[in-house]
Amino acid sequence: MKPLLLMLVAYWLGSIPFGYLIVKLVRGDDVRRTGSGGTGATNVTRRAGKLAGLITLFLDAAKGAAAVLLARRLGGADAWVAVAGVTAIFGHIFPVWLGFRGGKGVATGLGVFVALTPVAVLLLAPIFLAVVLTTRYVSLGSITSAAALPFVVWWLKPNDGPLIACALASSALVIWAHRSNIGRLIAGTESRFGARETRR
Repeated sequence: MKPLLLMLVAYWLGSIPFGYLIVKLVRGDDVRRTGSGGTGATNVTRRAGKLAGLITLFLDAAKGAAAVLLARRLGGADAWVAVAGVTAIFGHIFPVWLGFRGGKGVATGLGVFVALTPVAVLLLAPIFLAVVLTTRYVSLGSITSAAALPFVVWWLKPNDGPLIACALASSALVIWAHRSNIGRLIAGTESRFGARETRR
């Protein structure tokens, strides 16, 4: 029962749609009608401003970290703590409350790996920033960082099977969630950070 409970709680935490709720409160609108159609911090910033975006980033990361820390607190084995982290990211991308249409999982994944292996996050941060500052594509920075995550985790902890599996699964989820962004990047129609919002 404990593994199932851990997964249910992790999904519930991950599925809390903070970005959607913040934009609904501030603007009375659905954030998914803006930009890439997600509920994450970048889209919230486009729709409701930088402060709303920063609050969303913090809360989305916090729920990812909370899922991992709670799994540890409940005495979950390392494998189940890793599963809780992946489940939180899954919940953010596929929240039952929004018809399974949520965000891209980046901030929630950030929180998960801050709790699991903060050194990996510190090593990935310069990669993300370099790509975003060079191209102004947040999506490209997110995709690049997600793709690098399993390699960084493996380099840091080559014998930690559950953590490496968590990194692989999380990377796959985040990249899959960015599939429409990848299409727009290839087509040259992806929105750059700081550009005016586009509505759906």
